[in-house]
Amino acid sequence: MSLTELVFLVLAVVAAGSALLSMTSGQLVHSALWLVVTLGAVAGCFVLMTAEFVAWVQVLVYVGSVVVLVIFALMLTRQTSATTAEVTGNRWIAAALGVVAAIGLGATMVAGFRGEDIEGRRIGTAGSIGQALFTDWVLPFEILSGVLLAALIGAIVISRSGSDR
Repeated sequence: MSLTELVFLVLAVVAAGSALLSMTSGQLVHSALWLVVTLGAVAGCFVLMTAEFVAWVQVLVYVGSVVVLVIFALMLTRQTSATTAEVTGNRWIAAALGVVAAIGLGATMVAGFRGEDIEGRRIGTAGSIGQALFTDWVLPFEILSGVLLAALIGAIVISRSGSDR
């Protein structure tokens, strides 16, 4: 096992562990902060796979924007600091579906990348990502923009619905 593979394994364990803590934390703000750790570890995995551009986008967009948006949304809902995340009675169904999804994703990754070496490959350059974005992924990218705009408008409507009416 090379040093790159060892660091990748450590980052993967950190990402999985902090994602688990993000889901099981009783405080919503703590969950958001564990999400920062998860997304940072995933960005580290991208760096190890020589996809530096994707790693920077991960840090800037997700850690820098989405998590801040989540924290602002938590502050706008006027919850008390003692409020904890409530989990419905479907905990075991959700856990089973999560295990099935993880097994399916793991099997897909093993089948797709069997025998591949991540050392020295340049897969995440700005040029290759730009080429893919503006040729094959234009429509999904624009749909994502619309979904994010709808989410932003929905957040504004929800935050203002109790104050003006």
